[in-house]
Amino acid sequence: MAEPLLRVDGLSVAFKSGGRRTEAVKDLSYTLARGETLAIVGESGSGKSVSSLALLGLLPQPGGSLEAGSAWFDGQDLLALPEPALMRIRGDRITMIFQEPMTSLNPVLTIGRQLTEGLIEHKGMSQREAEARGIEMLDLVGLSEPASRLKQYPHQLSGGMRQRVMIAMAMASDPAILIADEPTTALDVTVQAQILDLMRALKANFEASIILITHDMGVVAEMADRVVVMYQGQKVEEGPVEAIFADPRQDYTQRLLAAVPRLGSLAHTDRPARFSAGATAATAPPSTSPPVRDDGAPLLAVERLSKRFPGRRTWTGREVGSVVAMDEVGFELMPGETLALVGESGSGKSTTGRAVLRLIEVDEGGIRLDGQDLRGLSARRLRSARREMQMIFQDPFASLNPRMSAGRLVAEPMVIHGLASGSELEDRIAELFRRVGLERDHARRYPHEFSGGQRQRLCIARALGVGPKLIVADEPTSALDVSVQAQVIDLMLELQEVFKLSYLFISHDMAVVERMSHRVAVMHRGRIVELGPRRAVLGDPRHAYTRALLAAVPVPDPTHPRGKLPPIDVEAMTRGRLTEVAPNHLVAAA
Repeated sequence: MAEPLLRVDGLSVAFKSGGRRTEAVKDLSYTLARGETLAIVGESGSGKSVSSLALLGLLPQPGGSLEAGSAWFDGQDLLALPEPALMRIRGDRITMIFQEPMTSLNPVLTIGRQLTEGLIEHKGMSQREAEARGIEMLDLVGLSEPASRLKQYPHQLSGGMRQRVMIAMAMASDPAILIADEPTTALDVTVQAQILDLMRALKANFEASIILITHDMGVVAEMADRVVVMYQGQKVEEGPVEAIFADPRQDYTQRLLAAVPRLGSLAHTDRPARFSAGATAATAPPSTSPPVRDDGAPLLAVERLSKRFPGRRTWTGREVGSVVAMDEVGFELMPGETLALVGESGSGKSTTGRAVLRLIEVDEGGIRLDGQDLRGLSARRLRSARREMQMIFQDPFASLNPRMSAGRLVAEPMVIHGLASGSELEDRIAELFRRVGLERDHARRYPHEFSGGQRQRLCIARALGVGPKLIVADEPTSALDVSVQAQVIDLMLELQEVFKLSYLFISHDMAVVERMSHRVAVMHRGRIVELGPRRAVLGDPRHAYTRALLAAVPVPDPTHPRGKLPPIDVEAMTRGRLTEVAPNHLVAAA
């Protein structure tokens, strides 16, 4: 039997804060063979990310403590190496794609500076050689105009684009082991498919091994050779990917797989559907939300919104690199309705969500909420109106103040709008924590003490606190494992039924879109190219771009691989005025 590339034995990690000690990883052991992809899956907070951070000496400080264990790689115990020796391995032989790109990229350094510094340090490349390699990698991960991206800063890219930069940085040095912590979480399905194909090519061409940390069971089915299932810091099951999916032995693994939403499971209904209590999408009839009345006034009316981000000017005064983020975007949203915005990163869907809340100002167009013209409101009246509309942001760590406790973060909007104080405020905080799956004593923790999924749950609780009519949810479940994702979907749909909430739901997960939405709008390069009832758009897509999105969705079944994504000819796609092709089903004409 060949010696494994990496052998982890008895790894234990704890966190200490305020006199409390929490065991994050307990006696974890596994091996990684050369050329193998090992998926580590489990709920947020299960220890899957912490176990990999420990390998590279990146445990959060203060508080993170390596309690026991060894990790043998290339004849060396990584856990016993002094920092200078570990630095020579980290970023070269072993690289990592982190879960939250905005907090992993330095906001004051250009993309080019951050992409090339590792190549110069570890590979001894000249600046010119490193930049050429950087351009090559940005092109490989699907970023347009890669040479100009080197001069941009992280805030100038969308969330998906930033994640692609992180992947390019990790893969540029041809590592022996690539640790990918939720590498496709922020990506739409077409780019996700491209990235997964790229990671497979790296594995095949360079005999690289991959540790894949993810909650997306479709990605696990498509990528993994073996799977380690973790729960509350411990390994509860391990085996070949086919065996884990076909015959899971542990109750937790069974529940984890049962909570996976599957595209096409709601093809028989026009309405969103909750998971039945204790049941799954695959085995139980869902409880459907009531139909949305379309004979009244819309809660939100968006009319021909346009937004162009200016580029830079050359020495001759000519502007280059401008971006049209929205091009005459229009739609209506009824009380109690969910409209899903889908499309590639950079398509304008997040910009549209921010524009609706006037977090950015548009160049042209109208926004009306409950008949009120939002573009005409003063700053004082807009602040009051924002009680009616809240947002759940894509990157939870970047949207939470690191100096505030979780309890204060959730309380802040309610305090600002004068909704509660004293014991009533404390009770509301506790109830919100319970609803999103957090413990009451979590209120004393700070954002860095939570996992990525737990931080997103904090953002959801914060948005729900003021009882809004409209929530713009920008990838609200992308950082959540599937079991918590199912709970959050149930929660959002339950609140929608009770309070007639309207959601503008931005997501790249088409199975979640199917479960959450009444209607779907597909965006491509700043324009809506298809808009209609969810059942029609997903079941009978008429636009070539919509069909490409659906073809790229990973299937949570290792016996039915997706296959390589065919080339997408974006230049040939129609982007004209929307034309009705079926009742309420609109598609862009030529």
